Amino acid sequence: MKNLNKIAQDAWDANAQVWDSKMGDEGNDFFNILCWPVLASLLDPKPGSHILDVACGNGLTTRRLASLGATVTAFDFSPNLIEYAKKRTAALSSRITYHVLDATNESQLLSLGEAKYDSALSNMALFDMADIEPLFKTLPKLLKPGGTFAFSITHPCFNNASCAHVVEEIDNNGEIKTQYAVKISRYMNAYHQFGLGLRNQPKPQVYFERPLQYYLNLAFQNGFVLDGFEERAFPPDAPQTTPLGWGGKFSEIPAAVVARVRLISND
Repeated sequence: MKNLNKIAQDAWDANAQVWDSKMGDEGNDFFNILCWPVLASLLDPKPGSHILDVACGNGLTTRRLASLGATVTAFDFSPNLIEYAKKRTAALSSRITYHVLDATNESQLLSLGEAKYDSALSNMALFDMADIEPLFKTLPKLLKPGGTFAFSITHPCFNNASCAHVVEEIDNNGEIKTQYAVKISRYMNAYHQFGLGLRNQPKPQVYFERPLQYYLNLAFQNGFVLDGFEERAFPPDAPQTTPLGWGGKFSEIPAAVVARVRLISND
């Protein structure tokens, strides 16, 4: 597992420039259409609230939260991504602190401070981590009582590393139609697979695929309850970035999941 974690870290360092260029200051369609509207609603950041941004990448969600008045502590295990995040954050630097830190390392996580954060966030990153158990185990110590953790992930059922996008011509009651679908060959058992999140990235990244029940049961085992959940699909008018890429042609198939778990109060 440690070796896979190092491979994942090296890949993200190698791909940092390409991903920073793609995401920029405003993000991509996955972020702006599928993830951020729900994350913002579930987190409901208030001026003065303290939020932990887990695996922050180039600081996209970090800046959004800070622009809404929150104080944000953000970290990523890629030094290169953190450097890009800092360069894009000058205007909001008084409300943001960045760290190079590994979310699979419990002692490093605890160095962020206990009972310090009103909420935590992870946007499209949990499936990039070789081991998410240390994070879920440590979050109850980092969050204030009743704190929340909101996260977005590619949909484990319909958008994992085994999926293939297919197009078929069908006869629907005498009308010839083109049908877009997703074919899945693996789901129930966790596995890892190398792939290209962006076609022009120089190095394949590692996808750590887990069934949906794994995420939720891990949260439940560590004192959380689920109190927010949405499956997110592109609207029919969303453009395709590639002929068979995610977009409006797959509007009946959710490409992402956004969820919030909350610490059970002892009161």
